[in-house]
Amino acid sequence: MMRLILVRHGETTWNLERRLQGQRDIGLSTTGREQAFALLGAIRRLAPEYVVSAELARARETAELLGAGLDATDDRLNEAFLGSWEGRHSAELKASTPELYEQWRAGQYQPPGAECFADLTDRVVAGVDQAIRDAHARGLRTLMVVTHGGPVRAYLRAAVGLDPARTVPSHPASLSSVDVDPAADSPSLAGNARLRLFNFAPALSPLDPSD
Repeated sequence: MMRLILVRHGETTWNLERRLQGQRDIGLSTTGREQAFALLGAIRRLAPEYVVSAELARARETAELLGAGLDATDDRLNEAFLGSWEGRHSAELKASTPELYEQWRAGQYQPPGAECFADLTDRVVAGVDQAIRDAHARGLRTLMVVTHGGPVRAYLRAAVGLDPARTVPSHPASLSSVDVDPAADSPSLAGNARLRLFNFAPALSPLDPSD
């Protein structure tokens, strides 16, 4: 089995303001960098041998701060495109359309012009599976993927059946860990992956994480 470490990027200024970023390319805040440093000890103990990041700046910067060396980037690991919701405050959406917001958070609603959850899932699983195959071809056993909250939700639902309607958003600079079978045709299909750890965040800042 291969150890897959999924890391959500650290906080950005838009996270602090509770604005939905989607594919807007927002960098880490000072707090976000501190959160990444808080996770550094755990990453050193896990010792990832191969590291792949989403292409947006907040993910790449988090990967670099974690110090394991960045081997590749993949835009399939980018956050979901949120259409007309990008840049809007979550409090505004919760107040004006609470049912739609909850349905979106559960992967059951597509905002106007946005990427649907099924398409997000397909591309994220394809990107992670490619990273698994690349690491496996090099004889490596520990893979770290640095990405975003939406892709973490999508991947864990596909691979281990973790329902996003029953979880809080991943904390900034948090990690989840999944054991996968790298020799399987589809390593991330249910039955080929087992959840080991979910949403571990040493900084625990904030306690109520933003989407």
